[in-house]
Amino acid sequence: MSKQVLEYIWLDGYDTKNIRSKIKIVDSSEINGLDPESYPEWGFDGSSTQQAPGKNSDVILKPVRCVHNPIPEMFGSSEFESIIVLCDLLTPDRKPHESSHRAELEIVAEKYKKHKTWFAFEQEYTMYDQKTEKPYNWPSSGFPSPQGKYYCGVGSDVAWGREISNKHLEACLRANISIAGTNAEVMPSQWEYQTGPLEALEAADTLWISRFLINRIAEEYNVVIMLDPKPIKGDWNGAGCHTNFSTIEMRENCPEEDWTRICKSIGNRMNEHIDVYGNENHERLTGDHETCNIEEFSYGISDRGASIRIPPSMVENGKGYLEDRRPAANINPYTVCKVLLESVCGSYEPALI
Repeated sequence: MSKQVLEYIWLDGYDTKNIRSKIKIVDSSEINGLDPESYPEWGFDGSSTQQAPGKNSDVILKPVRCVHNPIPEMFGSSEFESIIVLCDLLTPDRKPHESSHRAELEIVAEKYKKHKTWFAFEQEYTMYDQKTEKPYNWPSSGFPSPQGKYYCGVGSDVAWGREISNKHLEACLRANISIAGTNAEVMPSQWEYQTGPLEALEAADTLWISRFLINRIAEEYNVVIMLDPKPIKGDWNGAGCHTNFSTIEMRENCPEEDWTRICKSIGNRMNEHIDVYGNENHERLTGDHETCNIEEFSYGISDRGASIRIPPSMVENGKGYLEDRRPAANINPYTVCKVLLESVCGSYEPALI
């Protein structure tokens, strides 16, 4: 029988989630394509990931989404087919694990499914040299030239880390997960890629799988992928995960009174949003470097200093999407999608306006 290499990946119990993984070898006859329901459940020691006490440490891995591994050499061989298996977590009595928020999103997504809400993420990240613990290719002392020429820059003097960004893009395409593009960011050694648009659960799952891939690729270069909201203090841009969203109503017809109502509904729950928009996000949301102030809420047309940016196409065409610019690079997309679904879709309910 042919063998298949399955890499199970999941989120740990830290406040800022980390991706964990381990490998299982199975006979190919045991699974059915990429159908997660055909994959065996597994388990791990939750006491080593801040998800269980030592005296009751078992946590169940439940496969929820599978993709072909786009980089077979990650396992040291291209001889065997390999698959990445994203898992949700269950307690031994088969209840959703308290550290996992996917099940909560699944409930809310089902509640508001008639609105067919799409999400697209703009994931920014900073590459760090593992040996020097400085941003990738930065000078050993002092700082590089000030910001200005790095954003979407071309050339070895400005585009530091393009080989990693490009290899990640290729991996996402080979895995057939939704990726829309990439670019160098404002701070040197900082990059961005965009995923989606997809409905909530698939959008959040895809972002986690894409994060797994960028981290595994970076291992080959002794580079650490940092999602800190403000990786370098001072006059340097932070790192966000701008979240674009639209309901089917917004995509078909969304005049000013409608997008104004949606923005106000989000603003009315400002604290609930900020609570899940990333750890240490106050260091990034200062009102400078293309951010709003964390203590304020605003929306504006083409305004990258607002909480919610209204794209010009929304105004010109009377339909489209909105961009929440507050989420930090280290967000858990399950909680971000959940709070946006509640605010945006809830705005269509008369009792919640």
